[in-house]
Parts: sequence; structure tokens; C-alpha cells
Amino acid sequence: MPTALRANAEEKDLSASSERTVSLAGRNLPVGVALGVLALVAAWIGIVYFAVPWGRLAGSGMDAYCYWVPDLANPYLHSNWNDQIAYPYSPAFLQILQPIRYLPWQAFMGVWAAILMAAMVYLTGPRLILLGLAFFGLMEIWGGNIELLVAVAIVVGFRWPAAWSFVLLTKITPGVGLLWFAVRREWRSLAIALGATAAMIAVSAALQPDAWQRWPQVLLSNVGKNGTWAAVPVPLAVRLPLAVLLIVWGARTNRRWVVPVGAMLALPALWYGGLSIMLATLPLMGARSIDDLRRIARDARTQVEAAIDRLAGRRTRKADPLDTRPTEIR
Repeated sequence: MPTALRANAEEKDLSASSERTVSLAGRNLPVGVALGVLALVAAWIGIVYFAVPWGRLAGSGMDAYCYWVPDLANPYLHSNWNDQIAYPYSPAFLQILQPIRYLPWQAFMGVWAAILMAAMVYLTGPRLILLGLAFFGLMEIWGGNIELLVAVAIVVGFRWPAAWSFVLLTKITPGVGLLWFAVRREWRSLAIALGATAAMIAVSAALQPDAWQRWPQVLLSNVGKNGTWAAVPVPLAVRLPLAVLLIVWGARTNRRWVVPVGAMLALPALWYGGLSIMLATLPLMGARSIDDLRRIARDARTQVEAAIDRLAGRRTRKADPLDTRPTEIR
């Protein structure tokens, strides 16, 4: 569907909804959508205001500052990820951000916050903006980390596998989600993801060969380091095997929503804002409204109850020596 027609269809969908509406900027919008938009605007103003002076109590952009301050010629001057201004990602990420890194800090934070908000709205849709903000979205945008962009890359990556290059060139370990393609023998998609990553490395390394020589050393120096008080205190060595098992199960049972959950578990350090990656489950499950969430919850409860009934039936048959009916195999 062309962009203009899709936008017109979405506008009609919002206006024609049976939900209570309110007029905002000349449009009748559901109350939840209007409140979500107003919350985004208020959050953006607060983020920009509290970005200066950087480092103050409850200030914004604690992580985003790490993307603005490094010198492109020497990006790994501060690379211990427990440092306040650590930059441990690939040189390619800084190169991509370079156009907005020329902005003054507060302007950079305003643009960066808007990008992260757009990413969150892509995941939640207009009706679930408030849910997205409440479910660690606001925390993530306030700090300015990239987990929401990782979530978008995972969702988009099912259609355009090249999007996985963003994950592999930044957080790296959530790239375990590529097991989805391997388990399902979708070799073309896997090749596209890895090929696009290799192409980006080649172009970036041609521009900054010294930085690319240093990046593997930076990664090795950070291996085994856990997060600070702002991270879930479970080491990657425990979380990564769980992520692998979960993604393999999801691939075999055709459950796409499992991939962002596994990727979240595979984060190098599971910062609390990193839990926002699970917002990627919303579009992958078709949840664009509260009614959708209720439907998904009902379906999940029905499946759980059916599984419990099957398990109870098998135990009863096993306990009854006179029951000679064959046990159903699923």
C-alpha cells in the first residue's frame, strides 16, 4: 500500500473508532492516543531540559552522551563500559551518527530522543504509547541507550534481514536471534544478514582502519564485566544459554515474538532499560490495542489450560493399569 494511502487509512481507523475521542490539532483521536501524544511531547521537553548540565542527579542522556562525546579519530579513549562516558560499540555506529554529532549537546539530545520515541511508537502503535512509556520505554528514552532501536531492527529483520547488522555492530550478543534463520534453514535470510554486516564493516574499516583494529581489543577487555546497580544482577553466562534455548524453541514452533525476548536475555549487561526490547513482541503478536492484548491473554490462558488438561490426562492414564488406550503423541 502506498505511504499516502496507508497514512489515510490509519487516520480513518483512528477517527472511526468506537473509543471515546478528543479533538487534537484538528483531528478526532481516541483519548488513549491523545494522552500518549501529549505524554511524548511532555517527555521530550523534560528530556531536553534536563540534558544540561550533563551528569546531574536525574539528568537525561546519561547513555546518549557516550555517543556524542567521543572523538571519531580516537573513539575508544574511554571504552570500559562501566565508565560514565564509555563507548564500546563499533566505529560504524559513530560514523552513522556523525551528522547529528556535529550539533551542540542539548540539540543532539533533542534529535536523539525524537528518534528513540519514533522507534517506540513504531513498536507500540498509537494506541499503546502509554503502555510503551510505562514498560521501561520512558526510562530507555530518558537515558538515551539504543535498545529500542535494537527492538526495531529485530522486528524489521524478519522482512529485511540486513537490519540485523545494526545489532551485530553494536550490542553483538543479541545477534543470537539469527538462530531463528539457522534453525528454520532460511539460509538466504541468514546470508543477507551476515553479508550486509560484512559490507558495512568493509566500508567503515576503509574509512577508519585503526579504530577497527582496536575494537576487538575493546571487546575482549570488557568480557566478563557485569553491569552497575542499574542492571539486572544475572550474568550473561547464565542468560545466554537460556536465550539460545528460547529462540530455538520459538523457531521450531513458529513463534516470532520469542526472538526479542531471547535477544533481551542475551544483552551483554541487562540494564533495566534494556527490558524495553520486549516491546518488539507487540507488533510480532499483532497487538496494536488494548483489545488485542486482551485477546492474546485469553488465547494464552486457553493454551495453558489445554496443556495442563493434556498433562493431567496422561498422568491419569499412566496411573490406571486397566487403561489400555494409546497415549496421544503430539
